[in-house]
Amino acid sequence: MNLLCKGGFVLTEAEKIKAFIKENIERYKFSGVVIGISGGIDSAVVGKLLVDAIGNDKVFGLILPERDSAKETVKDAKLVCEFLKINYKIKNISRILRSMGVYSLKPPALIFPRSVQERYAQNVWLAEDKPYIQDLQNRGNKSFRESLAYYRAKPRIRSVIFYFYAEQLGYAVAGCTNKTEALTGFYVKWGDEICDIEPISHLYKTQVYELAEILKIPQKIINKKPSPDIAPGITDEFALGISYEEIDRILIKIEKGEDLSGEKQESIGKIKEVLANKKLREIKCLHL
Repeated sequence: MNLLCKGGFVLTEAEKIKAFIKENIERYKFSGVVIGISGGIDSAVVGKLLVDAIGNDKVFGLILPERDSAKETVKDAKLVCEFLKINYKIKNISRILRSMGVYSLKPPALIFPRSVQERYAQNVWLAEDKPYIQDLQNRGNKSFRESLAYYRAKPRIRSVIFYFYAEQLGYAVAGCTNKTEALTGFYVKWGDEICDIEPISHLYKTQVYELAEILKIPQKIINKKPSPDIAPGITDEFALGISYEEIDRILIKIEKGEDLSGEKQESIGKIKEVLANKKLREIKCLHL
């Protein structure tokens, strides 16, 4: 899906984002930027844009794995940090989550192989009718609601740690949410949405992939299946129930008011239902 590569527009877009970063880091007198490096494509792209805009000496990476993180998470995150040539710190947050009682909501993981953990998490998710809509509505049976609390705690704790380091350094915290995630509500409220600067929030996920190629992000990172990495076996597209390629194509047509007759009616229905329910994710605090 070629969304950006028209007349070198993707190169122009990269330069525009870098200028945006540099201008606002200077305007608000931040000394640099803290970024969570997950080993995924979004944080790799944002990290590269930050480094190109303000220099690798002003970008600090945090790698925050926990008990349920995929085996490759730390390895891939380190690959990104080394590609970016930035200083970084690895801090396992399992102890914090355990002290909160997060892991007690689910069966003990260490006694089961990863494949069993993945099947368990997938079965809990699929046990609900329209699980992603239930997620957006904060509904579902007791086991499902416990799962929501279980996985949402992780990005929220990570955000606290990002700011803990950023405020000591006088740095901003960078966000890595893209437009597809923002439009579909595929983020954790008060979690991975919390930041001071969002360099790719105007780019659809498929556009992020195009930009990654231009920025020469390591191919291993580009080829990975996108995943929030907060529950075993739950990838982005598994949770959403539809591919990013199809999501973006439909979202763009809706945005432009274009004809949807060439799209699957089932997929159109899914996207429209997500958009209708995503408003619940946007509620921050209700006031009289």
